[in-house]
Amino acid sequence: MIVEVCCSTVEEARLAARCGADRIELVSALEIGGLTPSLGELRLALGSAKQAGVGSAVMLRPRGGDFCYGGDDLETMALDGRILRDEGADCIVFGILKPDGVVDAERCKALMKECGDGAGFVFHMAFDKTPDWRNALDTLIELGFRRVLSKGQAASAEAGAGTLRDMITYAGSRIEILPGGGIRAGNVQTIIKQTGCGQIHFSLKKGGQEILGERELKDFINLCRRVE
Repeated sequence: MIVEVCCSTVEEARLAARCGADRIELVSALEIGGLTPSLGELRLALGSAKQAGVGSAVMLRPRGGDFCYGGDDLETMALDGRILRDEGADCIVFGILKPDGVVDAERCKALMKECGDGAGFVFHMAFDKTPDWRNALDTLIELGFRRVLSKGQAASAEAGAGTLRDMITYAGSRIEILPGGGIRAGNVQTIIKQTGCGQIHFSLKKGGQEILGERELKDFINLCRRVE
């Protein structure tokens, strides 16, 4: 079981690496769904992750609100994306939709080209706003995305477990499905069993408040790996 911990500070990234996470996702402004972190946070967090042999994914999102980007937003994302790549992020996490919720393949492709080689790409939870997840997955596979973060188009991964299971089956080996959203010690084993997932994503915080300290995080990571 691959365990990914969403971290919004350097301290959290170091904690996750120390506690045995397989991968961190680094974001800022987690309370609004995550934005691109600062260069300082990026360097320090990625440095700690690499030293610990922990994988990394970094959010590329210029603002809160919807996921329809153009003009200055796209220019900002292109510049930031190249920085994330050059600083050594294993994966760049972003999502661009059209106003109707369909994946904006043209703009996604252009941004991936701007970011260049050297990093994989993950489509974030904007995916859950797509009207047809099968078509969306097919588009992301064709574009070359490595992974999709999803709550199963529900309020939480627990509520969307059935759809997540269907997504994992439909995706097969073509693209990774990463369940996330509302995953806690009380439901993680149920979610893993119901979805058949091989990786899981959760945050140290809820509503902006830290809920997992070092001991709790170690126990949680071990719990994820004890599913029979």
